[in-house]
Amino acid sequence: MLGQEILPGKSVQLNLEVAHLHTRTPIQVPVLVERAKEDGPTVLVMAGLHGDELNGIEIVRRFLRKKLNKPTKGTIVCLPIFNIFGFLNLKRELPDGRDLNRSFPGSNSGSLAAQFAFHFMKEIAPHCDYIIDFHTGAAQRNNFPQIRCVFSDQESVELAKVFNPPFILHSSLISKTLRESMVKRKKMLLLFEGGKSNNIEENVVEEGLNGLKRVISHLGMRNYKIDISKDRQPIFIGENKWMRAPSSGMFQCFVPNGTNVQKGEVLALVTDPYGKYEKQIKASQAGYVICINEASVVYKGDAIIHIAKEKPQL
Repeated sequence: MLGQEILPGKSVQLNLEVAHLHTRTPIQVPVLVERAKEDGPTVLVMAGLHGDELNGIEIVRRFLRKKLNKPTKGTIVCLPIFNIFGFLNLKRELPDGRDLNRSFPGSNSGSLAAQFAFHFMKEIAPHCDYIIDFHTGAAQRNNFPQIRCVFSDQESVELAKVFNPPFILHSSLISKTLRESMVKRKKMLLLFEGGKSNNIEENVVEEGLNGLKRVISHLGMRNYKIDISKDRQPIFIGENKWMRAPSSGMFQCFVPNGTNVQKGEVLALVTDPYGKYEKQIKASQAGYVICINEASVVYKGDAIIHIAKEKPQL
């Protein structure tokens, strides 16, 4: 990997080098590899594809700090911050303004984002059997912890069940994303969404860390002595719809994220600053709230509450 042989039982820190700062200082993306003495699958645990999505970075950091990344079988590769430029600036995109997760499989002579994607696909992706990719909601949108996968892919669904998040959401493959590129190469990828950008939320970190441990245990790579089954069954999400602000104004949401709501239930208010206008936001359908816009001021048409219907267990 990255030109270096990692022998059984060895720990290595590698560096993916793609670009430099204006001062010619190289930007290094650390890649931490732990290979057990016994052969087994290779799992890539990654975060920071968007530089401002801190919950995922904290999940991987905690995984490393607690030395949970040392397998007894197989290899665990940790990439805590992929978009290092975005992390330095606490921004979603790279300095060229491009979304790294819309730049795969990349090009060696393309944009900065395309080059990041290209070197990842060339140097790291071929070695990995499974990828667990941690994300958060963008801007002020707070995603309740969930795994996204394609429901027609039964192997992905089964692995999502092992992760055991509160929600499992069907999400079609999007062109030029990491997930699409990995699936085309017959790799298994689980995409975790939880929380919002530029925040570290303990409940989200714990959900992600526990799910990660369940998957590693399930693959026989290490026994963390946790209850794989748990008393909670993930809820499968089918039809889902964003409710949008009927007008511009100040926004107040009354229901907690993850709540089961009924059609017609009052969920929020949009008001003006002068006490002349107040509009109740009522649930357009029954279902679960899986994402809330936590901005206090919204414009007409802004996505504010995401409601999803439960579908039968797959």
